[in-house]
Amino acid sequence: MRKFGCFGMVVAAALAIGALVLFRWYGPGPAEKEITVVIKGGSSLTAAARQLEEAGAIGSADSFLTFAKVLGDDAPIHSGEYRVPAGLSASEVLEMLQSGKTLQRFVTIPEGMPSILVHEKLMKEPLLTGSVAVPREGSVLPDSYSFERGESRAAVLRRMQAAMDRTLAELWKTRKPGIAVSTPAEAIILASIVEKETGLPSERRTVASVYTNRLKQGIRLQADPTTIYPVTKGKPLGRRILRSELEAANGYNTYAIAGLPVGPIANPGRQSIAAVLDPAQTSYLYFVADGKGGHVFAATLAQHNDNVRKWYAIRRERGEM
Repeated sequence: MRKFGCFGMVVAAALAIGALVLFRWYGPGPAEKEITVVIKGGSSLTAAARQLEEAGAIGSADSFLTFAKVLGDDAPIHSGEYRVPAGLSASEVLEMLQSGKTLQRFVTIPEGMPSILVHEKLMKEPLLTGSVAVPREGSVLPDSYSFERGESRAAVLRRMQAAMDRTLAELWKTRKPGIAVSTPAEAIILASIVEKETGLPSERRTVASVYTNRLKQGIRLQADPTTIYPVTKGKPLGRRILRSELEAANGYNTYAIAGLPVGPIANPGRQSIAAVLDPAQTSYLYFVADGKGGHVFAATLAQHNDNVRKWYAIRRERGEM
């Protein structure tokens, strides 16, 4: 009986030790709050374990490495920035490193943002590295782009421009017959004007129809945003357009030149590009603000002039004139 009692004690002790070992691997980790750890490129699991211990994400690098060798697998780890939740177990930390699910950060380019502001936004992001020149106008697709801490601005910009190339190629295949643009480059130019003229998704195809009709009839576009662009490179003007600016011949002023301007005036979004490739079927040639955030459209100059008088009356009532 005494032998069986000793054996039982040994078994119980072994089970207790085993349970303790498993708990140290699978049980809650030491982090009392969320921790961010950056695993440098080319780091071995040993080097990563030292970083994790120093940050407080694991209790002991040596124990972590031993457990990883015995209880983990030999899948490689990935470098990058990781968010370690409070209490994450050592086994889950290893799984996270092997999955490569790094912390994703985002830079968002709104529809219609000009390239000069895209450049400023990239340069102001403190977690990106390196520098970039102002991208070619109209070459960036507005969207939210993920990036990792320490990634180069050039790499992020390349993704933005590649997204525009893919989107334009896809949409160009869907273009309707009889549209006013004959090349993808012209589509971007016209889409940038539509983008700057209306912020309402429901109006895009109608605004596109106005400019499509004017181009096909040889009527000057007379788009204020194109006149402003050479002055500000897409930034807000902050004042009324001057007579001299309306008369300037600079390749962009569509009051002074016929047809499209020489280039885009912003980075248009997917929906504005789609709108110029499939504009609404209308007879409209004019539009003016309606005082409610949208526009009122007209097919004749007489109708348009009446709409303009109504708009001026609204502005006078608001004290804007």
